[in-house]
Parts: sequence; structure tokens; C-alpha cells
Amino acid sequence: MLDYLRELLAKADIRIGGNRPWDMQLNGPRVAERIFSGGNLGLGESYMDGDWEAQSLDQFFERLLKARLHRQVYPTRVMLQALKSRILNRQTISRAWQVGEQHYDLGNEFYQTMLDPRMAYTCGYWKQATTLAQAQEAKLDLICRKLQLEPGMRVLDIGCGWGSFMAYAAEHYGVECVGVTISKEQTAFARTRYPDLPLEFRLQDYRDVEGQFDAIASVGMFEHVGNKNYRSYMEVAHRCLKDGGLFLLHTIGKNERRPQSDPWMDKYIFPNGELPSIGQIGDAADNLFVVEDLHNFGADYDRTLMAWYDNFERAWPGFSDRLGDRFYRMWRYYLLSCAGAFRAREIQLWQWVLSKGQVEGVYPRVT
Repeated sequence: MLDYLRELLAKADIRIGGNRPWDMQLNGPRVAERIFSGGNLGLGESYMDGDWEAQSLDQFFERLLKARLHRQVYPTRVMLQALKSRILNRQTISRAWQVGEQHYDLGNEFYQTMLDPRMAYTCGYWKQATTLAQAQEAKLDLICRKLQLEPGMRVLDIGCGWGSFMAYAAEHYGVECVGVTISKEQTAFARTRYPDLPLEFRLQDYRDVEGQFDAIASVGMFEHVGNKNYRSYMEVAHRCLKDGGLFLLHTIGKNERRPQSDPWMDKYIFPNGELPSIGQIGDAADNLFVVEDLHNFGADYDRTLMAWYDNFERAWPGFSDRLGDRFYRMWRYYLLSCAGAFRAREIQLWQWVLSKGQVEGVYPRVT
């Protein structure tokens, strides 16, 4: 089995025991068996256990994905994961809170050291930026301009995180905002950080949102909705958006309509998460919204993730005793495998601008 793994990796110009940064070094037994029996779950868990290493994991995954080797390892466990995604609603109201508890409630202090000063945990916009802070503010301003925000507007943020978009929009565009999140830590942090801005933070599932808003933003939350709920999500946005208003959806997406989540990412990072395809988003918006604009800047996520990784590495000594080496390897695998996936164009980052059809003329291209 090791010989077959060696042969497979050679198709991506990855050598076992090679001396290049992206080559795989084996430190323990049965790595090949775990990979072929568990796919990416086996690959990730064996890395977390210290059984293999690559000096540059991002380059390792970039080459692996560009060569589409993940399509050549399709074990039974991966097939079962796909079947669950196809049949079950893994993002019911009761299950939706799991990702908040497992991932976003990891600790505000931890995320403060990894993210930019505004704590935006989504792709930055690097068109003219040279730092992570600049890229995140450029992204927030891009959203505000695409939504055509004006003073006095009431804005809904579905999946508001630590409040980065809401605070920026209130400070720079004079709007008031309501945000919903399923993370207790995020809610408590945001309420404490922005007591003097016209912002309301709710610990609430998006399906329970009521009221009317001049504009809606949802930045990096749709990945937690799941294909069984895409239509319900769009119906909530349609119900809450005033006639003439705009809805911006910022989401990671995949290149095909497979109802499948990554087993390792599902188990260790984002439980019950699922990336949408363009077709799935289009189906969900069918007869509800007009697509005014669609913008892909997924290549910028590679740079964002590498900036997060650099911050994480610098801050790690302050967390190592509490979180331990297995967590360190898990988080390193998460950030760098995702960077490699965006670099390989295996996944994308889209901003959709949607209206209910009352926008007159041609929607202006905003970049």
C-alpha cells in the first residue's frame, strides 16, 4: 500500500522522503493504510498524531488538489458522509448551535491573536492592501458600497461574528444594525466592545429573525446552512428585506453540486458545515431574488489564510500549555490545507448582490 501511495503522490510531484518543502515525511507506521481507508479524515488524523509531516503543508495540498488526487481516494467512510449530506438535514435548528460551541466559542483571546484588530473571520480583499488589517477593512468597505448604504438605514447581519461589519458600517456609513449569531462568546464580546454604537447583537438562529431591513449582509455564514436549508435561508432574507433593498451574500463555494462535506473538516473544525455550488445558490434564490452582481475573489483567501497562519504561529507559545500539541497540529492542518485549496482553485469565494427586482437600471460594478 505504501508503494501505491508513493505512485499516487508522484502524479502531483510529491515525493515520500524528498527534500523539498512540499514533500511528505513519514514518521510512523500505517499512514498509507489510514489514508486509503479514511480519505482526508485518515490523512488529517494521521497528521494530527504526528505520523507524517510536510514542511510546507499549503504547498503539499496545492499540488495534491491540482492533480485531483482526492478524486482517486474514495473510501467507504467518504461515501457514507456524502450519503448523510444527501439524505439528512444536518443543520437543523438544534444541530446549528454545535459549530458555535465547538469552533467559535473556542475563546475570544485566541481569535484576537490570529485575526485583524476588527476580528473579521472571513476573506480579506487584497486588491490594494498590503496588510491583513487593510485587507479586512477594504472588504468591509466593499460590502458597504455594494449595499449602497446611507445614513439612517437599518441593516441586518446574518451571522455577525464579533461584529466587524456592523461596527464598520455604523462608524463609516451612519447605519444601525441588528446581528444574529449562534456563538455565545461572540455575542458577549461584541456587546461589550461596542456599547456606544447603534448595534443590537442577538444570540439567535437565522430562521427566527423577524422584522424589516433596508439592507442585509451575510458574511461567511452560508457555509453553515446546508443544502436542505438553502431555500429556507433565502426565504428568510426575502421576508426581511424591504422592497428596493439589497442583500449581499459572501460565501465560500465549491465547483460542483456534490452534497458532501469534508469528513476531517466536519469532525474537527466546522461540524455540519457544507459548501454550496453556484447552481445550488441559484436554485435557492429562484423566483425570490434577482442576481444583480456576482464577484469571485477566492484567490484572496489564500493570502488571508496565510496571514492568519503567521499570526497563529507567533501567538502559539501563549496557548501551547492550555491547548496542546495535537490542537496545534490540527489548527495548522486546517489553515494551511485551506490555503492550498484556494490556491489550487478547488474552492472559491463569492459575493452575490441580490435584489427583489425593484432596482432600476444597471447595477453599478463595485470593486
